[in-house]
Amino acid sequence: MHWRHRRHVLGVVLLLLCAFWTATGAATATPAQASPQAADDTSQAAHLADRLRTNPVYVTDQLPREIPHSTAPDFARLAKRTGVPTYVLVLPGQSTTNGEALLGAVHDRLGRDGLYVLVDYMGVTNAVAFGVRAPAADAETATLYELPYDAGPLRSFERFAEVVAQGGEKAAARAEAAREKYGSDGGEEPEQLYIGPADRENQSFLTGILLVGVPLLILLLAAFVRRWRRRLPSARAAKPGSTKPGAAASRVPRGAVAGVALLTAVAIALGAWLTFDQTTSSAARTPTAADLSARVERVAKGLKQDPVYADPESPQVLDAGEKNRLRDRISEFGSSRSGGPVFVSVVPQMYEDESAGDAYVFAEAVHAKVGRDGVYVVADPLEGDISVVSYGLRLDNNHLLFDLPDSISDGDDSGESGESDGYRLSERLDRLMTFLDKTPRTDAPNSPDPDLKPEPIESHALRPLFSGDFWPGLLVGAFAALLVFAIVAGVLGIVGAVLRRRNPAPLPTAALPFEAPTDPSTAYLRRTARTELGELARMFTEDQVPNPVGTGTGTGAEALAGVRAWDCFDAAMLLVDGDIDAFADDGVDPASLVAVIVLARAGRAAFAGDTNNLCCGLNPLHGPAVSRHHVRVSGPAETVRRRLLPVCQPCRETAIVEPSTVHTLRMTLPPGQEGQGDGERMPYEEVAGPLPAVRNGIPQLIDKVREFVSVR
Repeated sequence: MHWRHRRHVLGVVLLLLCAFWTATGAATATPAQASPQAADDTSQAAHLADRLRTNPVYVTDQLPREIPHSTAPDFARLAKRTGVPTYVLVLPGQSTTNGEALLGAVHDRLGRDGLYVLVDYMGVTNAVAFGVRAPAADAETATLYELPYDAGPLRSFERFAEVVAQGGEKAAARAEAAREKYGSDGGEEPEQLYIGPADRENQSFLTGILLVGVPLLILLLAAFVRRWRRRLPSARAAKPGSTKPGAAASRVPRGAVAGVALLTAVAIALGAWLTFDQTTSSAARTPTAADLSARVERVAKGLKQDPVYADPESPQVLDAGEKNRLRDRISEFGSSRSGGPVFVSVVPQMYEDESAGDAYVFAEAVHAKVGRDGVYVVADPLEGDISVVSYGLRLDNNHLLFDLPDSISDGDDSGESGESDGYRLSERLDRLMTFLDKTPRTDAPNSPDPDLKPEPIESHALRPLFSGDFWPGLLVGAFAALLVFAIVAGVLGIVGAVLRRRNPAPLPTAALPFEAPTDPSTAYLRRTARTELGELARMFTEDQVPNPVGTGTGTGAEALAGVRAWDCFDAAMLLVDGDIDAFADDGVDPASLVAVIVLARAGRAAFAGDTNNLCCGLNPLHGPAVSRHHVRVSGPAETVRRRLLPVCQPCRETAIVEPSTVHTLRMTLPPGQEGQGDGERMPYEEVAGPLPAVRNGIPQLIDKVREFVSVR
């Protein structure tokens, strides 16, 4: 072929190749343009897949009190025991996301086959095998049934990895055996692995009682029984040199009883030390300072770049459009004359986190890290709660704390807002911005609350057995030995004297403890009110305390206490028409009786210098409040109602540890004279009269009583 023709053919081939490359480029243009979308994917699964791409074990920084982030190497070490590629996600409880669906989505984005395991603060919750042979379901079942609930997540994952490594056949047999032994039909439960501090105190107390009580009782009874047997007719009738059992028993070697008592004490001490050998109360490890600050630093870093921070580890309840609308509202509020910056953190709040589930403590820590004043909003994507606090702005924080509508802070009472729709956080945050626009302004900017501090990190190390209540146990043991000795001596004395009565007379019982019932009867309230008010009147009479108004005597604190005592007594007397004996009939309704009791106790406390204004909002009879806390005031089957109430220490602990049961502590009252409640008990804050004002403090209750009496 001539070169010219060859060159022509080569040109055609080159043109065809160029056309092919152009078509290929057009075909691949769409995926190339889609890659930024993949990079911009902010879904929960995409974020977790990125974490696993870096390290096959990811431990959240949101559970430092239960699973510190520093335990990640331990999970990684255990993951290698499975024998297959294993990807572990240690996350907060995913209340709005199916665990298997989340693992599937993470696998799809990561694109790597293996065993995917989801762990929360209780243990292994879900496990799915993708492209590998691993008995995930059987291992999960065996772990669930074989371990007690207090085993902890690390031990739970260790058991899971152990079962997976055994292979499919052995894992299936083990799961079936565990189901039969510990399932609903078996009725057995695995023994708990840990005891609490209260259990250790009980162990120490019991050890002290036994260590002194049993040897002392041996010494006392041995001497008494010896003398008692000598007084028996059979012993007196025995002759010298007789071989009767009574005579032989009297010849006990000197010091034998003391030796037995000493050996008994040693055996009790050694046995208690070997039996009560627990050293820790929980599987949780003590977090480091870095563990406790990791999440706060992460959120603060995000807020410095964007006023809306959505926790990437949690279900995404705000889409891009909703975030943009919220940013626009924040920008409008910040540009207003009386507004300022707003920082929104969509982050879960749990008891296991660094703030012990207190959103206001979390907001305080984030504000300190961000270093900018403004309105800090904490929205929980798992529970739907919204909390707001202002720093350095002229917004009325009391209005934000106490007047924030429940439809914003807790969602709709109608029940339409729930997990299925992300608690409508976007809509409620929009209403929150409108609420901020209408919030009253103050003359001076507000400042951080120095009292907002997280719960101290509980040390899980148990106290030594021979400490704490061990020492009171020694005294109680001595008293118990004397008591048992007295009972036995009385029984033996009666048996020896009359041979008929076998039980000693019952000992007098101790005085009843202070009571604060949840559902008091009218008779109980009438009796208690008469006693409390009578005692307060006696204190005024015996102490000769005059009407403090206008006297001008005493120090400021003494004058304040005197005024408080007199005001409480005066208001209580107004409720009973000035007659303490009015309780003898039905002239005072139950709500007024409760008010009389609260006022009388507050007056008596004022005599001691205690002028605390707040009572427990769940039950005023519990006494002074120690803090305010969000509590659920309705049962799980009812519409969710949460209130920020002053609570006493026991109610506060219940609200933190068992929030679903705190509503059972709310006091209810029997129907009053006018048929309030149609014969049914009513929550005290819903009755007519001045009593509901007690939630706002003793001074407000006094004012309401005077107002109520003046128009009655």
